[in-house]
Amino acid sequence: MFVHAVPDNRGKKDGFYCSLVESHRINGVPMHSIKISFGFVPSKRLPYLKAAFNNGNPAEILEQAIRSLEKSTSNEPNSSDKQSHGRKSKA
Repeated sequence: MFVHAVPDNRGKKDGFYCSLVESHRINGVPMHSIKISFGFVPSKRLPYLKAAFNNGNPAEILEQAIRSLEKSTSNEPNSSDKQSHGRKSKA
C-alpha cells in the first residue's frame, strides 16, 4: 500500500488530494484499490502522511520526502529572474 497524491491545480491552492491505495493485478493488468481517501492535504503535511503509511522506515521516508520538497521549491524561478521581454527600463 502507498499514499497516492494528486496535485491540486485548481486556483492557487498549494496541496494535494491524497488517498491510501493498494496495488494488485487482475489478469496481469496492474490495478489500484482506494482504501482510504484523505481529501485535501497541504503540501507541507504530505511528507508526514507518506512517512506514516508507506512501507519502509518512516524516518528515512520523511527525510527523503522533505529533501524532494525542498528541491522542488528551490527550483522555482524568483521574481528577480524574470526577463524584461525586450523592454528597456526607464532609469
